[in-house]
Amino acid sequence: MRNDERFMRMALALAEKGRGKVEPNPMVGAVIVKGGKVTGRGYHRRFGRAHAEVNAIRDAGRRVKGATLYVTLEPCTTRGKTPPCTDAIIAAGLAKVVVASSDPTQADARRILRRAGIEMVFGPCRTEADELNAPFFKLRLLGLPYVTAKWAMTLDGRIATRTGDSKWISCEASRRMVHELRSQADAIMVGIGTVLQDDPELTARTPRGRDPRRIILDSCARIPLTSKIVRTARDVETIIATTRAAGRRKTAALKKAGCEVLVLPKRKGGVDLQRMMTVLGERELGHVLVEGGAKALTSMLDAGLIDRVWVFIAPKLIGGEGARSPVLGKGSNAMADALGLKNPETLPVGCDVLVRGRIHTVGDFRRRGD
Repeated sequence: MRNDERFMRMALALAEKGRGKVEPNPMVGAVIVKGGKVTGRGYHRRFGRAHAEVNAIRDAGRRVKGATLYVTLEPCTTRGKTPPCTDAIIAAGLAKVVVASSDPTQADARRILRRAGIEMVFGPCRTEADELNAPFFKLRLLGLPYVTAKWAMTLDGRIATRTGDSKWISCEASRRMVHELRSQADAIMVGIGTVLQDDPELTARTPRGRDPRRIILDSCARIPLTSKIVRTARDVETIIATTRAAGRRKTAALKKAGCEVLVLPKRKGGVDLQRMMTVLGERELGHVLVEGGAKALTSMLDAGLIDRVWVFIAPKLIGGEGARSPVLGKGSNAMADALGLKNPETLPVGCDVLVRGRIHTVGDFRRRGD
């Protein structure tokens, strides 16, 4: 079992290399072992290309027959952009397949491989493998994007001064990490208040990084046509999520500028967030990053739509009764009712501290999807 974990952790490290390149497919890594030695390595490099198992088999060459395959996710059995991995495993003559995480969309893999005389076992590093692909599991099990909420705040819990100034709360190292996080998301979402206050561009300024789609919650289509987001809409896909309260002339002008105008039902004075998430799931958007402001964060939390939280805490004090907090609303009446994060981590980032943790786990998605 100790060796199983060691080899599976190698596969998990390989899988991580596909982050930001394979979505909406899962990140998968594979290692082939024969006689206690690694003979082949592979990972899913890019959406539509060969899967991890196939790449590992190719890497192993003649040293594959009778070997054991360690793979982070149950092999696929269906033909899509590539042939089934189970076919490649059988043709290669592998003797055993060790799987970290089961795939609810590929339940036939065990039957197919065992019928071919290949031993298949599950278990090593399952929790790590599940959480690596949390967006994939939520999208496949529930039809909804995985949502990460991110904000930066001071030691006294403020995201802006009483005048609305927020540049910059976090340090440069934290801001670089945020751009990396953006490049890994399928979409980044903010409320109209953030656009009106900060006029952000919402791009991922990272080497070889991708720019996520931009989603603006704007129930009355108040976004200025002169904003950076509208002016760059032809370069970066931009969705203005609004309602029928938006004026026709304004929506026509936004469309002409290159924005997609998504008209949704109105709920609690704003866009129906549950319906919006359903639409995004139908479009195969697996991971949405919510960056604020307070109204958007509060609405998403109240709707139970946030799965993970990243909070950058800066060693600064703002003070002031009118200074802004990241989460508003009614809140909890007692500490016992406060929302706690699962498996929280604290990491130093420059002079800041990053606190991150999960509200929902893959286990929660599996139970809801049953």
